[in-house]
Amino acid sequence: MKYNEIKISKDETHFIYKGKKLFNKDFKQVLKFHSEGLAPVCDETGWYHINLGGNEVYKKRYNRIFGFYFERATVVEKDKWFHINRQGKRTSKTNFAWCGNYQENICSVRDFNNKYFHIDNYGKEIYTEKYRYVGDFKDGFAVVKIENRLCKHINKQGKDLNEKLFIDLGIFHKSYAIAKDEKGWFHIDKNGNCLYNERYSLIEPFYNGFALVETFENKKLIINETGKEIIEI
Repeated sequence: MKYNEIKISKDETHFIYKGKKLFNKDFKQVLKFHSEGLAPVCDETGWYHINLGGNEVYKKRYNRIFGFYFERATVVEKDKWFHINRQGKRTSKTNFAWCGNYQENICSVRDFNNKYFHIDNYGKEIYTEKYRYVGDFKDGFAVVKIENRLCKHINKQGKDLNEKLFIDLGIFHKSYAIAKDEKGWFHIDKNGNCLYNERYSLIEPFYNGFALVETFENKKLIINETGKEIIEI
């Protein structure tokens, strides 16, 4: 039985495999199985993880838990957030006010002073700076919001990618990211340079060379990577 063949029931109370209820059991809530072969479930005792056999992985119960990413899962015990490994053991002694999910073996977290930063697989900060907000890493880069509320990209060492600041910013997708300045949204390359001069009210990342955008006149357009308008939707 493969993890991705297991589905969740519409009411999210049990698992389904080949059209039949799996484990012959209902829970208060279930989340999907991930590649590690483990899934979060909640019953009258609390939240915990089960394996592909439907058996609990550990005895501990939590107020809330999430799925495994890169061999780590976020769990919540009262107001303390931290990560556990596949055996249910804590990966560090540090508690956080919030934890994200690991991406590229790095995780975004918030401390009890409401400052955001990134940690490695063992809960160690990967740089010394603290931010108003940080996003997940993708393809080696993440978006962070600094104290003046502007955004920038950083690498896995916490260094600026291109020393460019924007009002808002997205992660890189196939070499390009969405960005916003005082005139509106547009696309940039990894040097922080805009691909075209036009600005839009709404914008999406490029999908196989084309992106959906919306003008300030509420027109929806498809543009290519040079900013040329291809069609109006």
